[in-house]
Amino acid sequence: MDIEGYAKRGLRANDPELEDKLTARILEVKKTTPEHARRLAQAAIVEALNTLEVKGDILEPTLSGVTMGEFGVGSRGTGDFYTHEKIAEIIGKTGAVVDSAHLDDSGVVLGNGTDKYIIVTIDGIHSRLSDFPFLAGFHVARAALRDVYVMGARPIAMLSDIHVADDGDVGKIFDHIAGITTVSELMGIPLITGSTLRIGGDMVIGERMTGGVGAIGTTSDLTARNQTRAGDVILMTEGAGGGTVSTTALYYNMHHVVKETMNVKFLEACEALIVSGLLPYIHAMTDVTNGGIRGDANEISKTAGMKLVFEENKIRSLVNPVVFDMLESLKIDYLGVSLDALLIISPQEYATDIMRVVKEAGVRIDIIGHVEKGIGAKIIIDGIIKDFTPRFRESAYTPIKKMVGEEEPKNFLEMKHAVDLSAQNAINKKRRVIEMIKKGSA
Repeated sequence: MDIEGYAKRGLRANDPELEDKLTARILEVKKTTPEHARRLAQAAIVEALNTLEVKGDILEPTLSGVTMGEFGVGSRGTGDFYTHEKIAEIIGKTGAVVDSAHLDDSGVVLGNGTDKYIIVTIDGIHSRLSDFPFLAGFHVARAALRDVYVMGARPIAMLSDIHVADDGDVGKIFDHIAGITTVSELMGIPLITGSTLRIGGDMVIGERMTGGVGAIGTTSDLTARNQTRAGDVILMTEGAGGGTVSTTALYYNMHHVVKETMNVKFLEACEALIVSGLLPYIHAMTDVTNGGIRGDANEISKTAGMKLVFEENKIRSLVNPVVFDMLESLKIDYLGVSLDALLIISPQEYATDIMRVVKEAGVRIDIIGHVEKGIGAKIIIDGIIKDFTPRFRESAYTPIKKMVGEEEPKNFLEMKHAVDLSAQNAINKKRRVIEMIKKGSA
C-alpha cells in the first residue's frame, strides 16, 4: 500500500478524517501499536503536504491526464507499443547501432576502437509473481539472456535490481537471487552486480516485490529485426511460456502447468546456433513474448518495412501441449500471449541447416511462415488469410485481466493526443534543462 499516495489523495480532497483513515489502513497491514501507526500516519501527511504543490520546471512533473491502466501500458498491446514509440522520441537520435527507435529486444553499440558489437538489455519481473520470488527470478533472468541471444550475441554477464516493500520478508531477496542464479549456473553466465532496495522506502507498506535483471553480451554478427528481407522464411522453436504462462497457471489454480515452463531450451537453441557458425546467415531473431506472435509480427513489420505471413497450424503444433490445453480450456488466445519461443527469420536456403542444428540441441523447430514485400502481418487459418494485428492488450490471462478486457477504449484517439502532448512537453523540458546546465557550467 502506498501511504504517501493515500495521504496526497486525502489532502487534495480536504478529507477531515484523513489521519484516522490512514492510521486504520496502516494497522491493517503493519504489526504495530495504534500509537505508532498514528505517528506514522502523521509523518506521512506532513511529508505529503510538503510535496503536494511543488513549483518549478524541474520539480513539476510532466502529466498527460491518462493513466497507465487506461492506456494499456505494460499490457503488450497497441497502447503499450505506442507508448514505447513515444519513449524512443524522447530519447531521440543516439548514434547507437540499435536503440529504442528500432523496437528491438536490446540496444546495441560498437565497442570503442573495435568491430565488436556490445548488446545491453533489461527485463522487469512479471508483476504477478511477487509472491513467488524464485519463479520471478528464474523467468526474468531467462528473459534477459534471451534478449541478448536473439541479437546474435553470447551473454557474458548479468546484473539484478530487486525492490521489496517495507513489510516483505528478507528471505524473498535470497529466493529471488536463487532463481536468477539457477539460470546463471545452467548457462554459465555469471550474475556479477546489482541493487537491493525497499519499494518507496518507508512510504510503501506491504509485501510487494518488483525488480529486474539486465544482461550484457558481445558479437561480431548482428541479427537485428531491420535486416528482414522479402523471400525470407520464418521459423519458430517450441514454446512452453515463462512468467505469463506461470501466472496464468497460478491464478487459475492449475499449478501443475508451472513445471512445463521450467527449462532453458530457448537459450540452448541460441547457443547451438552461435557455435554452428550459422549466425551470418540469419537475418533476424526474436523471442515470442510481447503480446505473443501478434505483437512480435507487428513490431517486426514496422521495423523492417516488410509483410509477414504466418501459418496457424504450424504455430499451434509447436506450443507445449500441456500449456496449449490450459490456454484453450480458459479461452485464452495463445497467439496473443508470451510463449517464450524463438522466432528466426532467414533466407530459405539456410532453413534446413538452421533446423538441423536446433533439433540436434534437443529443441523442436519448424517453418511457420514467410516474408513478403508490403506492410503488416497476416495469418492463414484453415486456408483463409486473415488480418493478424495486436489487440489493445495482450490476451487476458488472469481473472482480473478478463474483467478489464482486451478491447480498445472508445476514447483511445483522445488519449493518444494527450500522450503525444505530454511526450512533447517532456522533450521540451529536457532541452530547457540541458540548456540551463550548459549555461551554468560555461
